[in-house]
This record gives sequence, C-alpha cells and structure tokens, in this order.
Amino acid sequence: MNVSIRKLLLFTTCLLGFSFLSFAKETQPNFVVIFIDDMGYGDIGPFGSKINETPHLDRMAKEGIKLTSFYVASAVCTPSRAALMTGSYPLRVGLPKGSGHAVLFPGDKYGLNPKEITIAEQLKKSGYATGCFGKWHLGDQKEFLPRSQGFDTYYGIPYSNDMWPGLKRWKFPKLPILDDGKVVEEVNTMEEQAALCKKFTDRATQFIRNNKDKPFFVYLPHAFVHHPRLASPQFMKNAKNVTEAQIEEVDWSVGQVLKTLRELNLDKKTLVFFTSDNGGARGCVSLPLRGGKGSTWEGGFRVPTVAWWPGTIPANARSNELITSMDLLPTFSKLAGVKVPTDRVIDGKNILSILKDEPGAKTPHQSFFYYRFEQLKAVRSGDWKLFKDKKLFHLGRDLSEKKNVYKNHPQVVKRLTALMQKFEKEIVNNSRPVGVAKNPKTLLPRPGVKGEEGYIPTLDLGRK
Repeated sequence: MNVSIRKLLLFTTCLLGFSFLSFAKETQPNFVVIFIDDMGYGDIGPFGSKINETPHLDRMAKEGIKLTSFYVASAVCTPSRAALMTGSYPLRVGLPKGSGHAVLFPGDKYGLNPKEITIAEQLKKSGYATGCFGKWHLGDQKEFLPRSQGFDTYYGIPYSNDMWPGLKRWKFPKLPILDDGKVVEEVNTMEEQAALCKKFTDRATQFIRNNKDKPFFVYLPHAFVHHPRLASPQFMKNAKNVTEAQIEEVDWSVGQVLKTLRELNLDKKTLVFFTSDNGGARGCVSLPLRGGKGSTWEGGFRVPTVAWWPGTIPANARSNELITSMDLLPTFSKLAGVKVPTDRVIDGKNILSILKDEPGAKTPHQSFFYYRFEQLKAVRSGDWKLFKDKKLFHLGRDLSEKKNVYKNHPQVVKRLTALMQKFEKEIVNNSRPVGVAKNPKTLLPRPGVKGEEGYIPTLDLGRK
C-alpha cells in the first residue's frame, strides 16, 4: 500500500470517527429530574386532585406519559434520594437511615459514599454538564456534597428545610444555602423559606440556557412541600391553604422548566421526569392510596409521576407497570451511551420501552421490596403485595389495601415469602458501606453559641 492511499484511509477513518462522535452527541437526550419533597399521590391534577390547580403538570401529562405504579425505595427523604442517585436499594448503599435518626442531620458523620456511582457521574462519562439545584440530603460534609458526587455545580440546601432553629425539638444550627460548596446565604425567616422554590427554579433554568449547546442533566429536588410551609405571595394570595399554595408554585416551577426547553427548541431532545421523594406528609393527599410518608402502605412508596419527551414519548399515554426511581440510572445510562457499572449490584432496570409506551411493554421487575430502615416489611410481585405480618392484598382489585386476603391464598403467600427470604440474604451479601466522615461539624453555628461548640453535630447534642 503506497503512502498516499494509507494517508487517505487514515483521513477517512478519522473523519468517520469524528462524524460518529458528533452524531452521538446529537442523539444524546438531555435529562431533567424534578423531585418534590413529601408530595402525595393525589396532590396534582393528573392524579385526580380537585383541590390544587396544576395546569402545567396537566399539560405535561397530556403531552407525555402518566406512570401510575412508580415507586421510590423508601418512605422518607435520605434513603429515597440515595436510591435515586445510585440505582440501588438504600440498604445496599448503607443509607437505609442516618447515623442516629431516620434521615441525615446537620453535621451527620454519615453520607453517600463517594465510591458510589451516581447518575451524574454516569452522565459525565459521556460529556454531560450536570447541575443540582435544591435539597440534597445525602450528607453535608464536603466529601458527600453534590460537587463530590458528579455534579459540576450545586445551589441549594444540604438537608430538609425544617432543620433550622425554628424547629425547637432539636438544637439545630442556622439553615445554609450553598453555592458550589460555599455557604452564601442563610434561611432565617418564613419569607426566606417561601423564596426557595423560585431560587432553585431560576438557577435550574439558567443552567439549561448556559448549557443549551451540549447534553445536560438537571436535578431539581425542591424543598417544597416539606414543612414548614409558606409559598411566594402571588400563590398565597388566592390559595385556600399553604399546602395548596406550595403545590401550585411547584406547578409553576414545572412550567418554567418546560417553557425554557420549548423556547430553546430543546423539548424534543429532553426527557423530563416529575415525581416525589416519598408519599404525602401532613396536609397532603395520598388518596386513593392507604397511608403516607413513613408508612409501608402504598401511600408511602407509590408517588405521582409524569414523564415527558415530545416526539419520543407518545402524548396522553399511561402505564400501570411497576417501575421505580432506581430505574432512572440504568435508563439514562443507556440513552447516553454509557455502560451500567458491573462491579456492583444495581437494582434498577432499563424502562425505556415503558416510557415510550411500546405495545406489550412490561415491568422488568419480578418483585419490589418495601423497607422501613433496615427492616424488610413487604414485597410486591405482580398485583400481589405481602406484608411480613400476615397481610396480603391484590393491588389490582384493592388499590387502597382494605381487604386482607392472607388466609385465602396460601400458595401466593408461600411464593412471596420465599422472594423476601431470598432477597434478605442476597442484599446482606451484596451491600456496600456507607460513607463516614472524620470529625464532622455543621456548616453554620447554632444561634448564640460561639467558637467550635457552635458547630457540634446536631445528633451529638441530643433532643431538647
């Protein structure tokens, strides 16, 4: 082969490689995950609310798919978020709860282990810009914060908005707002609480504008509708109560995100997920489900979820197939052209066929397990849900879990019991350690306390 032909072949190969990479970048969708705090299954229009006006979510559902059997992996904040980020059950990543409480507290020594691989880290492998705007709650020490977990930028609060001096049961420090790891603001009043939704929304939409020419991942975990509750004045003005006002402001936030995507002609390139971190807290509506936040009834784990991707997800679609927040990591990875880690157990599955409402698309899950912290409490397989304390429900016929048919179906009980026993052994043998910080301290001091004493972790001080 002469030199000229060799040079021509090399040039052609390089050109094809460049074209492939360019095509790959063009076909990579953007991702937006809007994660609401403590919203109930029945709190928005697409899921039957007659109380709250949610026109943007109503339109999102009409243009996308309503997912009526979408589950989070815990009924409280921290473990639910750990599962979303890692695609794994909370117990598997060492975060079924905080170090001494149901969730992580200010200055907690525990956090999401930096050795875990998050959605953000997966997408960065494929050139995505990544931003987190809102409530993190996976550890407030530096090694646990979003900038150490795959996010290029972070603006938000490190834990729940009720972890502030206004909650008198604990000796909380002041509530910080972080910008890329640095405390830049404090939340000291209810009016400042009310401003959080707009602050997070504005930063998220600005991030989209700044990164419109490259693939991006926006994680928007709102502090709303967690207590204490107050919304912006324009939403409080016409609402019957503060919960309604917050839900309607969340709907506004969704509208701002979708409007931004449409204006930038990114709507057909962007998959948007709207969901909640667990079931509804006090003042929210989880009906027709039984229970709410903190419970292992459906109302604790099954959350209102809408997915939107015009041109890919058909309009006005609906699926009742069992899918979970853990499925986002493998699904996003597949779409971004990134391999799912094989050196660890990932519990999530690729659910793209369900999102696209393909004919015959079925759940990839044989079973789903309901944990209360470290304790396995129930399992769902198909339409059957079995509790360890001898309760059995057929969710297809009894969504509200009113009729216990445990004694009528011994073979179902036997099969589901075996699933629980097998999984309990498997997860113990394939779990990973929680992150543990050395010499943790709070990001801001307790009011009125000077020196290092003001930064003592909240749990070390005990309840008042």
